[in-house]
Amino acid sequence: MLFNSYTFIFAFLPITLVGFYLIAHSGHPRIAISWLVGASLFFYCWWNPIYLGLILSSVLFNYAISLGLASHRAGHAKRLLAFGIASNLGLLGYFKYADFFIGSANSVFATDFALQSIVLPLAISFFTFQQIAYLVDSYRRDVPEHSFIEYCLFVTFFPQLIAGPIVHHKEMMPQFARNVVYKFSHENLAVGTAIFTLGLFKKVALADNISFFATPVFQAAEQGVSLTFFEAWAGTLSYTFQIYFDFSGYSDMAIGLAWMFGIYLPLNFNSPYKATNVIMFWRRWHMTLSRFLRDYLYIPLGGNRKGSTRRYGNLVATMLLGGLWHGAAWTFIAWGALHGFYLLVNHGWHAICQNFQPGLRRSSWIGTGIARGLTFLAISTGWVFFRAESFHGASSVLKAMVGLNGVTQGFDRMFANNLTSWTYGLPLIVFLLVVVFFAPNTQQIIYRHKSAPDTYPGEITSPPPAFFRWKPSLAMAVIHILIAAVAILSVQGASEFLYFRF
Repeated sequence: MLFNSYTFIFAFLPITLVGFYLIAHSGHPRIAISWLVGASLFFYCWWNPIYLGLILSSVLFNYAISLGLASHRAGHAKRLLAFGIASNLGLLGYFKYADFFIGSANSVFATDFALQSIVLPLAISFFTFQQIAYLVDSYRRDVPEHSFIEYCLFVTFFPQLIAGPIVHHKEMMPQFARNVVYKFSHENLAVGTAIFTLGLFKKVALADNISFFATPVFQAAEQGVSLTFFEAWAGTLSYTFQIYFDFSGYSDMAIGLAWMFGIYLPLNFNSPYKATNVIMFWRRWHMTLSRFLRDYLYIPLGGNRKGSTRRYGNLVATMLLGGLWHGAAWTFIAWGALHGFYLLVNHGWHAICQNFQPGLRRSSWIGTGIARGLTFLAISTGWVFFRAESFHGASSVLKAMVGLNGVTQGFDRMFANNLTSWTYGLPLIVFLLVVVFFAPNTQQIIYRHKSAPDTYPGEITSPPPAFFRWKPSLAMAVIHILIAAVAILSVQGASEFLYFRF
C-alpha cells in the first residue's frame, strides 16, 4: 500500500486514525498502541503477505536479544551483541546482496552459479538498521525498559516503516508515555494534514511528472543510443529533480502522518540542494541515514580520532558502504566512492582555508552562490551512477554531458520526439530549479508549528516571508484544499517512491 494511493488516503488512513482515537478515548492506551501495531502490520503485508512472518520474526528476535543485553554481564553481552548484529546483517545480506555477490563472482571467476532470484522484502534495510541501533544502545545501557508492544510500534509504525526516517528510540519511544498522544487534537490533525498534502503534491505533481523526461534518456543510454549534450543534461537534471521531490515528498508525508497521531518523527530532509558543500549536503539529505552511518559506522571505525589519514579512510569506507546500502549494484558502489572523494576534497579544502588562507572562506552572496552551484553540479553528476542500470549506461550519459558527442549538435532533436517531447520538459526543469533554490521548504512553511525534532541541532531554518507561513485560517485552508485537489487528481497508478527499492 502506498501513501499516494486512493486506498490509503480514503480507506486505510481514516479507519486507522478514527479507530486509534476511539480506543484511546475509552481509556485503553495499550489497546490503542496494539491497534496501531496491527494496522501497521496490515499496511506492510498489503504488499506481500508472505513477508509478514519475516518482519515479525525480526522484531521478536531483536527484542529478545535486547532483553538479554540488559541482563548479561559485559563479556557475555558483547558476544550476544555480535551475534545479534551478525544475524541482522546476515538476513539483510541474503535478501539484498546474495544475487549481487553470485553475479559478481560469476563475472570475475567465469563460474556459472545460478542466481537465486530473491525478491527484496519491503523495508528490510530500514527496519534492520533501526533495530541494530537499538541493540547497540541496549548494550551500552542507554535504553530504558520498554514493553514488547511499545517495541513493536517503534519498529513497525507505518508512517516510517517503509523508507524511514530511521528513528532513534530516544526520539520515539518516550512519546508513547505521554497522555497527550492519546487525546485527539484538531491542531495535530490540521498540521499533519497540511504537511501530508504538501508531500503528496511534491510526489505526484512534481516528481512523477518530471520522471517522464528522465526515464527515456537513461533507457536510451542503456540501449546504446548516442545521446546529445542537451539530452544528457536534460535527462540528468530531470532525475536530479525527480529523486529530490520524490524523497522530499515521502519525508513530508511520513512526518505529516505521524503528526496526525500525535507522534513527532525526526527531520529527514532539509533543502539539500541549497547546501554550499557536500558535507552540508549529507547533513540535509536523508539526515537520519547520515546520522546512523556516522554514529554506528564512522565513529566506531575511529572517526577523526586517529589522524587525518585514518579519518579520510573512514570517510571513504563509510560512503562505500552507504552506496552499497542503497542498492546491490556496482553503480551504487561507484556513487558512494564518488561521494567519498567529494568529502575528501571538501575536508581538504576546509583544512587549506583554516591553516593557510582564512580569508578564502565565503562571506559574500556571490561566493555562496558559486559554492551552491558547484555543489549542485557535483551532486547531479553523481546521480548519473545512481540512476543508471550499468556502467555502460552511466558512461554513455557522462560522455554526452562533457561534450564528447558534440556540444552544438542535437538541440533540435530534443523537440523531434526521438526520445520524448521537451516542449513541456525544459520549462518544468527551469521551474523546479527555481523552486529548489529559492522556495521555502516545508519546515519553514510550518515554522509556527515545528514539524519535526532536529536531527542535527539548529537545522530547522528561519521562517520565510509571512505570505508563505502556514497558520489555521480560512485562506490557508482554501490554499491547501486546492493543493490537495491537484495532488489527488494527479494520482495515476500510485507510482512507487524511489526509496522503496532500497
